[in-house]
Amino acid sequence: MTWSIVLHDPATDAFAVAVATCAFAVGASCPFVRAGVGAVSTQSMTNRYLGPAILDGMARGLTPAAAIEGALAGDDGRGLRQVHAVDRLGRTAAWTGRNCVEWCGGGDAPYVSVAGNMLAGAEVVAQTLLCVRRETGLSIPERLMAAMEAGEAAGGDRRGRQSAAMKLVTSEDFADLDLRVDDHPDPLVELRRLLGIWRRDRAPGLAHAPSKANPSGLIDLEAIEAGWQRNPANPGTALRFRR
Repeated sequence: MTWSIVLHDPATDAFAVAVATCAFAVGASCPFVRAGVGAVSTQSMTNRYLGPAILDGMARGLTPAAAIEGALAGDDGRGLRQVHAVDRLGRTAAWTGRNCVEWCGGGDAPYVSVAGNMLAGAEVVAQTLLCVRRETGLSIPERLMAAMEAGEAAGGDRRGRQSAAMKLVTSEDFADLDLRVDDHPDPLVELRRLLGIWRRDRAPGLAHAPSKANPSGLIDLEAIEAGWQRNPANPGTALRFRR
């Protein structure tokens, strides 16, 4: 019912997932990322417990293949599952259960894996993987976006479209980017629109947000207001700290 990309970028230490499906709110159940550890997507008849379990395994030093095997060992529904992962060394692994609906399968390369089920055909995965490997000049979110659009152009989910999501983490315990389109007639178009808003309104402030290195973040009120004044599109320009 779904196809997705899991990716690690060693240059920025980013882990990311992009996913689309003809089902409601795919971002609530499929993508999992953890700073310094890896990225996972759990799909088909989704078991959300698999994502954290696989990340825990990779955090302990297991390969993605071993982490997936360990997580699935306790799942009597493993034949219904599809899951894939990438770790900080760029190693990937995937599982497609024997009861997943055709077309189902995946493809990978160092630092990236693509997998899907109930797709229009193998070309969906092939074109998604080809694009994400080719568009290395783009930033990670735009690269994922282009690759998902290539998969959609190749047929996407054979049932149609409904939701999409993108999640990316670098150094913090929280995602830098966490976008969800839960219900839309053209979810990838809407996801691209939201990505543009994130790029304009949210991404510039990430460097000043509270972080492990700077737990309070930017607290200089003059500097905060000056930043708002430089960005008239930000509704925060209407606020004033000084009295």
